[in-house]
Amino acid sequence: MQNPYLPYPVRIDKIITETEDKSLKTFKFVFIRPEDEEKFAYRAGQFAELSVPGMGEIPIGIASSPTEKGFVQFTVFKTGKVTSHLHAMREGEIMGIRGPLGHPYPWETLEGKNIVIIGGGFAFTTLRSSIVFMTDPANRSKFKDIHVIYGARSPGMLLYKDELKSWAERDDMHMHITVDGTDDPDWKYHKGFVPTITEKFAPPADADTYAIICGPPIMIKFTQPVLDNLGYSHDNIIMSLENRMKCGIGICGRCNIGKDLVCKDGPVFTLAQLNAMPKEY
Repeated sequence: MQNPYLPYPVRIDKIITETEDKSLKTFKFVFIRPEDEEKFAYRAGQFAELSVPGMGEIPIGIASSPTEKGFVQFTVFKTGKVTSHLHAMREGEIMGIRGPLGHPYPWETLEGKNIVIIGGGFAFTTLRSSIVFMTDPANRSKFKDIHVIYGARSPGMLLYKDELKSWAERDDMHMHITVDGTDDPDWKYHKGFVPTITEKFAPPADADTYAIICGPPIMIKFTQPVLDNLGYSHDNIIMSLENRMKCGIGICGRCNIGKDLVCKDGPVFTLAQLNAMPKEY
């Protein structure tokens, strides 16, 4: 049995600077031992701990899809000691990954359903994983309509720009990209906050329509009433509390909400489940 405290050794295979302010970088890791990649069997919605020797570790949502083989990918926001050190590392350096951790999105429940993905800012990592998973040729027929609403402050702060463009060109999904505002004359997508774009373009709810939301708290706060007005059941609104992660295995107790440990019982919860919890998140 794998020791849950021991990370798998990985090599940084590629680093992509995502945003114009260079605060977000995507790291593509390759496992040093092929058998470790098989052990690291994850599903879209899970997270892992990125371990930097001598510096510490950080919990980050997995941005790659399990349908993408040969690597695992994370997008990291430069915020503190570990993330700053990681941003300064170079391709070819060795570090560790511990996981996968937490529960994924409920894919068995979501099969055969309409899916509305709503994301904002840098909290789009597990949503990218979900989009790639659902649109994989082996999986696309398992889902009905797919709507994606994604926004950032400005065009330069959007993640995965090449993929956003390719998704927008697909005829088997509805891609709604927005920014808070821009003076760029070449900008061809929407302008406006995510809740406003959701109100305009999200389909009305029925029993076969689920929404997956991941973004900053202020975005979620103003998007929830929009979904309420569209008739979405709180059982059909899925959220992730991965920002509360600490040790990832339920030992430190720092991610608890009442009796629930987010890393063990989540980080994926329905809004109905969250409504029954103490308002500590």
